[in-house]
Amino acid sequence: MAGASNLPPGFHFFPSDEELIIHFLRRKASLLPCQPDIVPTLILNLYDPWELNGKALQSGNQWYFFSHATQTRTSPNGHWKPIADETVISGGCNVGLKKTLIFFIGEPFEAIKTNWVMHEYHLMDGSTNCSSSSTSSSSSKRSHKKKGHSDTESKNWVIC
Repeated sequence: MAGASNLPPGFHFFPSDEELIIHFLRRKASLLPCQPDIVPTLILNLYDPWELNGKALQSGNQWYFFSHATQTRTSPNGHWKPIADETVISGGCNVGLKKTLIFFIGEPFEAIKTNWVMHEYHLMDGSTNCSSSSTSSSSSKRSHKKKGHSDTESKNWVIC
């Protein structure tokens, strides 16, 4: 698994909301490589939040990972409940949506609220076409798509 250990000494991973969406999520959804390749892909429903240690990219007290967007955000012992949405803007263009979720232990009607908070970032419809000078001009863009991946499938990625 790629991780923060792939970064040179002295480098830290502290991206802004805009950077997460433009430089990581947009590239993942477009099936382009992310440079540096340090954010792992996880199936969120397989893990409770305390099990992400060592699986997700850790930076301070935050963990980062890609996952497929799902309607249900259940885990073995609980579920994530969305509490807020916020639009992420770059250069006057709406590039994404940041959802804030809280983890609850137990079944929905008898759940216990925890202190676990997750921010889930989504691309806005058409955000891959939004021209912005913030996109990296030094990275080489590839125009091909991998076989077996539909446009709909590639846009279902989120970064948490």
